[in-house]
Amino acid sequence: MGAGDARLRAVVGFADNVLRHGRDTYGSEPTPLLADGLDVDTREPVRWTYSGTRHRPGAWVVSNLALQQNLFRTLVGLSGLTGDPRFRDAAAAAVAFHFDQLASPCGLLRWGGHQFVDLRTKTPQGPFMGDVHEFKHTYPFYELLAEVRPEATARFVRAFWNAHVIDWATLDMSRHGHYGKPMGALWASRFDEPAAFFEGSGLTFVNCGSDLVFAAAALYRLSGDAGALAWAKRLDRSYVRARHPRTGLGVYQYSSPRAREAAVAGSTLSVYGDRALRQLGPEFGEIAREGNVLDPRRAESIYGRHAVIELGLAEELRQDEFREWALAGLRACASWIYDPERHVIRPLLADGTDLTGFALRRDGYYGRAGTVFQARRPAAVLLWSLVLGHRLSGDGLLWSTARAMARGHGLGDIGTAPGEGVRPAAPPDCADPDALFAVLEMYATVPHPAYLELARAIGDNILAQRFHAGYFLPSPAHAHARFDAVEPLALLALEGVLRGRPADVPPYRTGKGFLDGYVDDRVRTTDERAIWSRLRTA
Repeated sequence: MGAGDARLRAVVGFADNVLRHGRDTYGSEPTPLLADGLDVDTREPVRWTYSGTRHRPGAWVVSNLALQQNLFRTLVGLSGLTGDPRFRDAAAAAVAFHFDQLASPCGLLRWGGHQFVDLRTKTPQGPFMGDVHEFKHTYPFYELLAEVRPEATARFVRAFWNAHVIDWATLDMSRHGHYGKPMGALWASRFDEPAAFFEGSGLTFVNCGSDLVFAAAALYRLSGDAGALAWAKRLDRSYVRARHPRTGLGVYQYSSPRAREAAVAGSTLSVYGDRALRQLGPEFGEIAREGNVLDPRRAESIYGRHAVIELGLAEELRQDEFREWALAGLRACASWIYDPERHVIRPLLADGTDLTGFALRRDGYYGRAGTVFQARRPAAVLLWSLVLGHRLSGDGLLWSTARAMARGHGLGDIGTAPGEGVRPAAPPDCADPDALFAVLEMYATVPHPAYLELARAIGDNILAQRFHAGYFLPSPAHAHARFDAVEPLALLALEGVLRGRPADVPPYRTGKGFLDGYVDDRVRTTDERAIWSRLRTA
């Protein structure tokens, strides 16, 4: 059996295990819904436990459709490559059941950062975290949703925008959307194009805004809704208009929180006003606003995940604005944020002020007093966005930056130009699925055999380092298998290219769902800490 057969067989085995052990059998009648994951030793589904007194305690069997979108892409891609329809059918059945039985009357689904369905009772759980809708770099599989329930999908996108936009004239918005909000004028609303960093009551985070842009663009692609595309561009351009005029850097949000109550020292709540200005303003002045703080995590959000979305929309929809906005941001990132000598991305303010080594003087949003801003190794999604940006532009700065970054990730020399002087590492140690997508992007730029061999090597590393007990895990020591793992989708993308059938595998959009809430009356956590990072006891 060849390595390619082993990679595909692992994905088939993973999918079989998900469908065998992850289906809903926890109530009085089975449904097509799937759990989010399971314990690899006991095969028990993952649970979210709440032990407080303010809300009903429980140990809920978690099914969050937003944490299954990459799984659905994997299942659909597997059917595409193997011809076996049962994988796609399982994904479609789960989508149909959720739309038909569990959607809110307003059109929103019960999914995302603060919502899930308890498979024991088939009831939505969310009051323990405010009963709100939240997306942050989720990027659902709208193609499948629209194939299964086209009208309900269109209704969801409109409800998504309606729930999260607070003021259409300014595009003030919130990462939290409320269920049951009456539908407003939507695309017929007036837009006044406000000044950057206007004071608003929302938090216009790019991780949420990116999802709104992606949703509206998907609605245009799937139904031709021109109003949705126009507002997607208005929202995306709001981030661009707030970039610093000298550096071109930024921004994580284009508004500044309005102070609605008297400030409390050390508080991280936005009701007291701009949290960066309160914590960093005494040292750095007016530039220290939330949107202008580009620590590594926020930089990767802007120039990694959001840039991939923008460039993908530019290519798929033939909309040059998205391309030019993304490229300008990537050039600024390459010029200011990434240090190729040390292979790190530096924490900056948008005017170029380097925060590396700066110790916070007071408690606040960015940490307790004494916390030091640190540079860090860039995530591989930045390598992917740089290579994609180069493929769509031919920009030499993006390629040279990607070349340095690839070397820093242990991939060797990707060439002085695409396909020229390529000397990949043999073998690389990398098993990062985002790196595999980046190398496949290099091969899409110039089909040099060295890129394909490098992609194969990363795929083999993923198989060797991440496939354990029939599931994809960070290590053999991890206790819980996340069904929404990106690794099987990356392996399918590789197999699709090797077989000359890349279109059979749905594209990965960089999305990774999450759950965030309370486990008792005082302790708030995420599914990453509470579930997926847990290690086996044996």
